[in-house]
Amino acid sequence: MARNVLARLELAAVMDRHDPSVVRAVYSALNAGLSLAVMAALAHFSHAPFLFPSLGPTAFLLFYTPMAPTASPRNTVYGHLVGVLAGYLALTLTGLRDASPDLNEISWARLWACAIALGLTCGLMPLLGVAHPPAAATTLIVALGLLRTPLQLTVVMIAVVLLVAQGLAVNRLAGIAYPWWRPPGPGGSGGSGS
Repeated sequence: MARNVLARLELAAVMDRHDPSVVRAVYSALNAGLSLAVMAALAHFSHAPFLFPSLGPTAFLLFYTPMAPTASPRNTVYGHLVGVLAGYLALTLTGLRDASPDLNEISWARLWACAIALGLTCGLMPLLGVAHPPAAATTLIVALGLLRTPLQLTVVMIAVVLLVAQGLAVNRLAGIAYPWWRPPGPGGSGGSGS
């Protein structure tokens, strides 16, 4: 009986009974909103940056286009990791690791940090086969100094992994063959866990 109820709640079954564009919109809105509410609660209770701007577009990709390669767990985690590391390297190279952010007065050093971080991120993600567009925002968050300490950057990556875990659980429960790790198609086997 429980299996029948779950089958009726799977996304494909709901889309058969209702307008698919409305179902997809509601599905992505509810799940992205709930997932980020979980991150906001973690941020509130831990006083750590579990919620940051680029997590929003990541949630959108995970729930609106879960089968897109850019939404796969591998691309999401590694893409953000590339962004975090490129941003931190740029801060180090420009001497801004300990500088507070000032978005009203962008110094030449900050400008270079942003250019280096974004250039590295946008070059390395395709080179490594881990394209995830929201990671380009993550690298700017770091290069601008908004999140810059090793502890903050570790929390950013924990938040990304937690969001991916939520995406995996919710999409799989909805009957979507969301990949366990690699994107489906060439270079990835989707649900095989490779």
